Amino acid sequence: MRRAILASLIVTLLAPASAASAKKSEAPQQPPAAITRLVACTSIADPAQRLACFDREVAAVSEAQSKGDLITMDRQQVRKTRRSLFGLALPNLGVFGDDNNEDGQSEIQTTIKTARQDAMGKWIFDLAEGGRWVQLDSREFVVDPAQGQPIRIRRAALGSYLANVNKQIAVRVRRVQ
Repeated sequence: MRRAILASLIVTLLAPASAASAKKSEAPQQPPAAITRLVACTSIADPAQRLACFDREVAAVSEAQSKGDLITMDRQQVRKTRRSLFGLALPNLGVFGDDNNEDGQSEIQTTIKTARQDAMGKWIFDLAEGGRWVQLDSREFVVDPAQGQPIRIRRAALGSYLANVNKQIAVRVRRVQ
């Protein structure tokens, strides 16, 4: 009986580790077919054929972008987008990375655009960079939050978030917009 309990405990402890290592060992996402075809043009030896290939594939990429079928972003645009989406529960599309990569963001520091209380006395914060956060706990601020004050929102345990307004004690918050 003890062996069975010990074995199930070991399996339970090792399962998340093996899942995490399997996730890290996944092959990187392949580029879209239009980009693959464009890059393949470089292997053509004849200059006239290579130029024709480039012209054809660049036109295809341009058309795909204009239709919205292909979106290109540089690393700076990805970081800006991740920052604006901080706190929202989104599926991992392999586009903006996950929390374990170097771009994973664990906090955001910005300013308050508007701050107001709801009927229950909970604070609602609209941030300068976009996004609306609502206070979940009943902690009170020494100095009421106001427009222009700095706010720091960071990840906490079990998918929750804590916000420090103007360097005051943290309150538990959730992003609603």
